[in-house]
Amino acid sequence: MSPELHFVLLLVLRMAVAAAFVVSASIITERSGPVIGALIATLPISAGPSYTFLALDHDAAFIAEGALSSLPVNAATIFMGLTYVVLAQRFSMWISAGSAIALWLVLGTIIRQFAWTLAGGLILNAIAFAICIPLLRPYRHVAKMPLIARRWYDIPLRAALVASLVGTVVTASTWVGPRVTGVIALFPIVFSSMMLILHPRIGGPATAAVLANSAWGLLGFGLGIAVLHVAVLQFGSPIGLCCALATCIAWNLALWQIGRRKSGKA
Repeated sequence: MSPELHFVLLLVLRMAVAAAFVVSASIITERSGPVIGALIATLPISAGPSYTFLALDHDAAFIAEGALSSLPVNAATIFMGLTYVVLAQRFSMWISAGSAIALWLVLGTIIRQFAWTLAGGLILNAIAFAICIPLLRPYRHVAKMPLIARRWYDIPLRAALVASLVGTVVTASTWVGPRVTGVIALFPIVFSSMMLILHPRIGGPATAAVLANSAWGLLGFGLGIAVLHVAVLQFGSPIGLCCALATCIAWNLALWQIGRRKSGKA
């Protein structure tokens, strides 16, 4: 087998594994209700497979530097979410989602121009979430949340988007280096697919409410990236990836527990 064919087959296999992961997560989300669904939606569904396959091709230093570049990009994602949430109250999907994604691309381009430190990335996230979470609060609830019925193309679309992201990240990583790879790996596939799938079906305000409720989970995702950077350098890529995933899961479980207590008191 030629090296080129081996690379293509391996890449297709990795994309298929990532797509299968997304399909499984999507089915669990739809069958578990909004609370568990929100927890799953803010887990590293797209970035996780990307970094896992990157770790198979690159050393721990590459993964650590990539995570360092990904950390400030998480701040760009929350601003993207805020932009969509505000615009979706009045405008169409194309204007709302298009403007939000365009903002993310601009911020991502700016962010990759700088050499970030762990402290700098954490501070940027702290500032971004301190600004966005209060602004998102009024949009977290709608008078009536429409029933979401799945269409035949929903899960294939999500799977195709994530598989494409994984293919792009893995293929380009050798040429663009860890800094650009870290930015690409955090492209908000989950948020983008939610906008494109839900907005035409349940309307802008209801879709905006879903994204607005994801803010705290996204903050935990940022902490997971920071843990990935530190743990990979200390313990290697396999343990580092596991520590990052455990951080995201523990954070979301804590949010779930807090939500249950608030509901019980109410």
